[in-house]
Amino acid sequence: MIDKLEAIKVRFDEVSKLIVDPDVISDMKKYIKLNKEYKDLDIIVSVYNNYKNIISNIDSAKKILNEEDDIELKEMAKSEIDLYLSKKQELEQEIKILLIPRDPNDDRNAVVEIVAGTGGDEASIFCGDLYRMYTKFIESKKWNLELVDYTEGTSGGFKSIIFNVIGVGAYGFLKYEGGVHRVQRVPKTETQGRVHTSASAVIVLPEAEEFDVELKDSEIKKETYCSSGPGGQSVNTTYSAVRLTHLPTGIVAQCQDQKSQIKNYAQALKVLRTRIYEMELKKKQEEEGDLRKSMVSSGDRSDKIRTYNYPQGRVTDHRIGLTLYSLGEIIDGDINKIIEELKIADNTEKLKQGKNE
Repeated sequence: MIDKLEAIKVRFDEVSKLIVDPDVISDMKKYIKLNKEYKDLDIIVSVYNNYKNIISNIDSAKKILNEEDDIELKEMAKSEIDLYLSKKQELEQEIKILLIPRDPNDDRNAVVEIVAGTGGDEASIFCGDLYRMYTKFIESKKWNLELVDYTEGTSGGFKSIIFNVIGVGAYGFLKYEGGVHRVQRVPKTETQGRVHTSASAVIVLPEAEEFDVELKDSEIKKETYCSSGPGGQSVNTTYSAVRLTHLPTGIVAQCQDQKSQIKNYAQALKVLRTRIYEMELKKKQEEEGDLRKSMVSSGDRSDKIRTYNYPQGRVTDHRIGLTLYSLGEIIDGDINKIIEELKIADNTEKLKQGKNE
């Protein structure tokens, strides 16, 4: 562990010099990448420096214990050693967590898509419930939400909805929400009082930066159409909605939320870039054989991750077997506990994998 920490310290010193180099500063892409690396390494190096101070204090206290004759000084040294050893164990655990390879996308904004699955109208209503849950959670984190596109359900809710989440670490939190969410409850349209099971799929992607994916105008087909959602006559009678198709891959993105075609184009381009980035990322991971077990869903719509049971007031996350009887609070946006438990399980699994390598 010490060898790894010393190597990180050497790299930190190198990066510290590079980020003030005029040649690096003039290359924005390189500067942003190095600046992020500097911030990540700074956290580890700070903890490592504290760890070295603790080791030094333990050695000093042991020297007093072995060389001093004064009983009072020896008792003080013993107390200090016990205190420092406890602190040393805490720091070692913290360092182990910090040395787990971080997902480089964790600090990015997120693009979230919710799609109603099985269950007809009830699935669309549940899709709307999940959207409301995430808006409440996003508000609690002081992040910003930008609506991109949606298709309303026939009896309320949404058949599908896409939105951007702007905030440092948004993807790092919301990535644990990717997968199929099931709801078990009596629908409003059910006259016999029977409990139905419906589902909605949640897809969470890290927002791609402009320099992550190079898009050529010649490779993008642009179409405009009238917005189909609510918003007044000025929205529905002008060709403000935009649909973009990336010709080499066939990937499509659209936006109709804004009254301005220019703003809709910018949002659709952002989503298109993100979807292409995700495709390239998956391809790279497959090539590198990165198939490690993780609490983060693959995004497969058959990957059931959580059940919301209304008759029992219960929410169960199937990945870690966590059951909470606080459905009301959770559906109202309080999903912090679930995400934190998933993070702990994810880190524990990565620590195990690290020991086996």
